[in-house]
Parts: sequence; structure tokens; C-alpha cells
Amino acid sequence: MQVDSVRFVLKSDLLFDYSNNNGDYLSQFTGNISTQLKSKDLKRIYMFLGSYNTERSKDQDFQNSWFLHFRYNQKLSDLFRIEAFIQDQYNALLTINKRMLVGAGLRFKFVSTPSVKAYFGNAYMYEREKLDATGQEFYNHRNSSYVSVSLTFSESKLNLTNTVYFQPKYNDIGNHRIFEQLQAEFPINNTVSFTTRFTYFYNSFSVNSENDYSTDLSLGLTFNIQGKQQKKSP
Repeated sequence: MQVDSVRFVLKSDLLFDYSNNNGDYLSQFTGNISTQLKSKDLKRIYMFLGSYNTERSKDQDFQNSWFLHFRYNQKLSDLFRIEAFIQDQYNALLTINKRMLVGAGLRFKFVSTPSVKAYFGNAYMYEREKLDATGQEFYNHRNSSYVSVSLTFSESKLNLTNTVYFQPKYNDIGNHRIFEQLQAEFPINNTVSFTTRFTYFYNSFSVNSENDYSTDLSLGLTFNIQGKQQKKSP
């Protein structure tokens, strides 16, 4: 989430690859988009994140997933914000294939310097999970806590951001999810950046008593469009 005086930001990256060797083909498509719009007084933020990944051969899907997330952020003071969000995601290769959720909570800024920004968030969320293999559905009440730290190096313009989520059920903390994303973004010019992104996901529960986990490492170019900067509201 961009927290400076830029009102509009759009970032996107795309990757397509296709290979065919003696009739055995492998196709891959990866797309990511993140966009953010702020109100004129810079106190309200509307953010959308989306991604789609597929890796497919003639006989097997190695990856088939999507992720959609919309978030609203309202500034209450220099330290506190309120947040509300909805999310839909799918991963064909995990035990729990589908997950939909809605939630709301508080976001607290505990470090704010020109080079370091750090946030802590805590929210309630209600989720619906579905298993395609058995048709089972689960409805859970979870707590969602996260810490996000962003470092910006003024000389190189390199930006490092690490975010960690912990999401246990209220009545069973052993049933929890952990998500981490570490991203390094190095601007090449005002529009294009070189980006490296590592994500890790862990789910402590599945119906066959085997925990779900996934990791992903991606490198590529990110295209960045920004609106005009404005002075921050007092």
C-alpha cells in the first residue's frame, strides 16, 4: 500500500512462455496487477490486488491459481487507520482449493521515517473454504494479524518490503495460516522496475491430516503508472 502523497498508482507485470519438444508442450502464463486510488484529502484509500498463474502440459496442470483482493483504508489519526476487505482465491493443487473471506479491523503505524515504514494490523474475518475433491465446505471465524516493514534506500531507490500474516481460528489456534511475502523493487526509470518476489504459504489444517504449503519465487519487470503528487492534508 502506497502511503505517500501520490493519489493513483497502477502496477502490473505479465509473463507468457510456450515450449514444444517433439509434441510435448509446456505453456505458462503469470499476470499480476495492483492498483490504488486515494481521496482528495488523502485520508481514504481504495486498493485492488489480482493475480493469475497457470502452468500446463498436455497431461497435467502444474499450477492453476488466482487471487483477488479489495481493501478499503480510512485514516483516523497519524497512528491509526481502519480497514475493511474482501478476498477470493483458488489453487487447484492445494487440499483446500477455494477460499472466500470478508473482514475488518485496525492498522497501526509504529515506525514512520523517510527510509523506514512499519505497520501492525489486526482484524476479524469470516471465511468460507471449499474442497473440490469431496465437495465439503467449512465456515470459520479467524483472527488476522500482520506486520509489514518497508525499507527505502535513497541513493539506489531500492525498496524492500516484507509482510507476514498469522491467521488462527478463534476457537482453535492450532488451525492457522501463515503467509509471508518478501519483495525487492529496483527502479530502472520512472515507469519500469526490476522486481524480485518470494512468497510462502502454510496451512496447518487439511482433511487428510497433511498440512498444505506452497512457495513461489518470481523475477521480472514491473510497469508502474502514477498520478500527480499532491500535498498531504494537515
